[in-house]
Order: sequence, then C-alpha cells, then structure tokens
Amino acid sequence: MAALNWKLVVDTQDAPALADFWAAALEYEVEDPSPLIGRLLDAGQLPEQAVTEHGGRRVFRGYAAIRHPEDPYDETSGVSHGRRILFQDVPEPRTTKNRLHIDIHSEPHALDALVARLESLGATRVREFDKGPAGHWWLMQDPEGNEFCAA
Repeated sequence: MAALNWKLVVDTQDAPALADFWAAALEYEVEDPSPLIGRLLDAGQLPEQAVTEHGGRRVFRGYAAIRHPEDPYDETSGVSHGRRILFQDVPEPRTTKNRLHIDIHSEPHALDALVARLESLGATRVREFDKGPAGHWWLMQDPEGNEFCAA
C-alpha cells in the first residue's frame, strides 16, 4: 500500500494575508493560481465574483496556498505535488486552543533570531518554555491568533 498525499488546511479570516505570513515564516512560495483562473474565466467555467486580486495577481476568493520551493508543482494550476498548506476563509473566528500546530525549528543557538524574524513578520510571543535538555521554545501566535512554536 502506498503512502497517501496530504495537505494541511488552515481556517482563516483572510486567506491571502495569512498565506503571505506563513510563506515568509517558512520560506515557502505562495502558489500562483492566476493562469488557471484566467483559463477558467475565459471558458466561462468560473464566475467573476469567485475571483479577487492579491499581490498584483488573480486569486480564488477566500483561498490561498503555499508550497515548499523545492517540491514539484503543476505549472498550469500552481498546485504543489509536495509539502503544501492551504488557507481557506471561514465565517467564524477561532474560539479555542488549536488542537494541531506547526513547530518551526531554528538553526542551533539561533532561537532568538528566529523569534525576532517571526515577530517582524507579524507573529506575537505568548510564552517561553525552557525545559533544559528536553528543549527550549516559544509559544507564538500568527497574525490571526493561531498558535505555533518556535524552537
């Protein structure tokens, strides 16, 4: 039996903006669906109201995705065939603690620099944990309040 492909999906209030944050935080690339959107619009298969503009290109309203820059992707759609995070707008805000989160790992002895870089992108420090040999990390929040760790 072959391993399954997957993507992480994050509910958001502003998918393109949160995709921009996470692409910068992880040094990923924001997927560019504009060629696909153009073809779908031209063929009458997509209503204009399903599209908006962000960062100078057409995007699907309420959706954005990022991908690892070294992974293969479909050039006609921009969709990654590898490590991918999809952001989708939902009507309700986050109300409780995350049950799943991302850990971002720094180079050895570079946690302070990583945390400062993430803050410059819009993240917020919440709480520091120092467990000695078991680990040292910061609980942080992205611009929409989703928790993640910088270790």
